[in-house]
Amino acid sequence: MVREFGIDLYLRWAALWNRELPAEEIMAPQFTLRYAQPGATVYDDIHDPKALATQIDAFHEQIRGLTFSPQGIAVVEMDETHTGLVAQPYGARIELPGGGVSDVSGTDILRTENGLIVEVWSVSGGLGGRSFYA
Repeated sequence: MVREFGIDLYLRWAALWNRELPAEEIMAPQFTLRYAQPGATVYDDIHDPKALATQIDAFHEQIRGLTFSPQGIAVVEMDETHTGLVAQPYGARIELPGGGVSDVSGTDILRTENGLIVEVWSVSGGLGGRSFYA
C-alpha cells in the first residue's frame, strides 16, 4: 500500500503541473523547491501552495500546449505514515511555434511528511533538454 501511495502521489504531482489538481491537495503548507534547470531560479522563493499554483499558471502561459507525464519506474522509499521519498522520471511535451512538438525529460524527487510534499528536487535540461524516455 505504501508503494501505491507513492506512485499515486507522483501521478498527482504531474496532474498539478498539468493544472488538473489544486496544489493544496498534495503540497504541505510550507515547502522547499530545488530546481536545477537553467532559468529556474524563480522557484527558489516559492514556499506555499498558492504561489506554486500561480507560477505553474505563468509557466503554462509562456509555453503553450505543455503537458507532463510520469515515465520510467518510480522509486518509493516511504514508511506507513507516508513519510519518505518518491523519485521518478517525467516527460514534458511542448508544442512548438509553427507546428510540431518537442519532448524533454527529467527526474523529480519528492520528499514527503505525512503524505504531503515538503521538498522537491527537480533536474532536467530545461526546454532545450533531451528526451530519454519518449
